[in-house]
Amino acid sequence: MLYTELLRLWHEAVQAVDTKDWQGALSKLEQISEPTSHTLFNAASAHLVLGQLDLALKALDLTIAKDERLAVGFFQRAAVMMQIDRLEEALSDCIWAQKHMRGNMVIDYRQLGLRFKLYSWQVLYNAAAVYCRMGQWEQAREVLLSASQERGGGRGGNIEVALDSVLKEEVLAPLLVPEDVVFRPRKQDVEQLQQRDFLGKAKVISSVIPNDDFGGFEPLRLQKPGFYEPKVDGAQDSRYMRMRMPYMARGPGQLTIPGGAMVFLFGEEGRDGLATVIYDGQKGLLPMSLLDPTDVKIPKGKKENRVPSGIPLPPGLKPPSRPQAQPSLAAPPREHHQCD
Repeated sequence: MLYTELLRLWHEAVQAVDTKDWQGALSKLEQISEPTSHTLFNAASAHLVLGQLDLALKALDLTIAKDERLAVGFFQRAAVMMQIDRLEEALSDCIWAQKHMRGNMVIDYRQLGLRFKLYSWQVLYNAAAVYCRMGQWEQAREVLLSASQERGGGRGGNIEVALDSVLKEEVLAPLLVPEDVVFRPRKQDVEQLQQRDFLGKAKVISSVIPNDDFGGFEPLRLQKPGFYEPKVDGAQDSRYMRMRMPYMARGPGQLTIPGGAMVFLFGEEGRDGLATVIYDGQKGLLPMSLLDPTDVKIPKGKKENRVPSGIPLPPGLKPPSRPQAQPSLAAPPREHHQCD
């Protein structure tokens, strides 16, 4: 199966989930001939919402078979196992989920397309819920006390409320990944599915410069000596700037640039205080507050062919002169001997 086809069906299934069309999401996911652990997890989520626990369990079995280290898969399957009274297997899945967290207090799955953070205390909570169903209340209380010692966000008063319920011998409800939280394909990959016209429309141009044979979409412009300063539509204040201090990229499209480096600025700052710049041949975003104005001058007699930002200088106005041919050395006169 082509990846583009898988991506299209996956994206359409996620769109169906967003509209609560769970059956429609399943119909799209079932068309994927070579499912991944992410699409299988999504199918399990749809089956759970529809109350199809056996089908959800089968989908989670396949999910873990595809990715044997997916802690959230074991966490989700443990909750399903509890609902169908397969308690020993549910406890085993809690143990595997804890093991695959590799000692971390939390695993953030957003980088994999799942907007969910799995905390270690949540796994321990589900283990306590299993012990409650087994009637082992003391073990449930000890597990919850262990969970209360862990530092993890999103816990709130869940552990304290659960401890009170265990003391009253009330069975705990298992924790699950929220029903509308599913694995989503990368936005960049989805955008590639849309057809694009890279050539554009033909445009008739004419130049006011004699003998201009330029074949692009813009007439030839006379070059000026000095540094090349590109222009962008709408950017009226393009200029060179210097970094006041080093900056490490903190988001998509941002650049990592050392302090004191020179960049070329395209206009003023946009949203979030970020401005578009060019540095070392790369175009990206930087905080406008870190940029100081600077003058770019070339000392007389000093030849430069590029500025620190990596933007090359334009060619000179005068073409190089033709080299002079060196005169060939004349062959020495031959000696003639007269025979007696």
